[in-house]
Amino acid sequence: MINTTDNTNISGILPVNKPQGWTSFDVVAKLRGVLKIKRLGHAGTLDPMATGVLPVFVGKATKACDILPDTKKAYTAGFKLGVTTDTLDITGNVLEQKPSQVTRGQLESVKAQFTGEITQLPPMYSAVKVDGKRLYQLAREGKTVERKPRICVVHEITITDFDEIAQQGEMTISCEKGTYVRTIIDDIGQALGTGAVMTSLVRTYSGGFDISQCLTIEQIADTCAQGRLAQVIMPTHKAFELYEEIHLEQRQTALYKNGVKLYAHQVQADSKSDKTFRVFGADGEFLGLAAFENEMLRSVKNFY
Repeated sequence: MINTTDNTNISGILPVNKPQGWTSFDVVAKLRGVLKIKRLGHAGTLDPMATGVLPVFVGKATKACDILPDTKKAYTAGFKLGVTTDTLDITGNVLEQKPSQVTRGQLESVKAQFTGEITQLPPMYSAVKVDGKRLYQLAREGKTVERKPRICVVHEITITDFDEIAQQGEMTISCEKGTYVRTIIDDIGQALGTGAVMTSLVRTYSGGFDISQCLTIEQIADTCAQGRLAQVIMPTHKAFELYEEIHLEQRQTALYKNGVKLYAHQVQADSKSDKTFRVFGADGEFLGLAAFENEMLRSVKNFY
């Protein structure tokens, strides 16, 4: 049984509700001190002004950060028409202001242009690297560099609120990873001829985790102070629930851990597909991810 007063052997996932004004790195740095664990990582960077779902990976679970199968994201974003800034959000320097008298109907008709497979130009204030340097670092130096357009997928945009007098409102966006919400709002503003900025952003879903599952940093700190971290941290395999399971017997577990490839008939699984499987040992331990190659179960990523 894990000693809940010593977190050094704990692995798993903490879906954090990131506070406004913090970078994703700030959250990880703070949690290193709270958890007394150095090996931490996160998936899906959030802007400092944004709040919401930030999956933080603890211990051996950090191996999962860049291989999450659920790439969907969901956001609730505030926006205002008639304003353009250098950061594409309300925190930036105002570049232009225009009178705006857009109707709800006009807004609804324009948003359809930005759903499906679309092309986006990454904003200068983003974490994209160009020649080894983050774009936001270059932007803070007053530099603008050429950026390559990217293909991204937006599943749905819903206008949940719009005040035609104030020319501001709120929308929800369901998309795939790599999509910039600020850019969508800016592009909508350009299409309307008024300009637009993002005024708020909450990520409500990311990496298979919903905001209802998230804990604040304060809640995590309280849990640690009570020695209950092991009770709230999510098992690593939860990040891979899209994959089917394979459960090994005791001898198979030993063979698998020693790098021995197992035949499909031994583990009673379909080897004819290119599926990835979650593999569990005889004692229920999550061993990792595996796939079949030439009828043999081959390890893809180990977590033991």
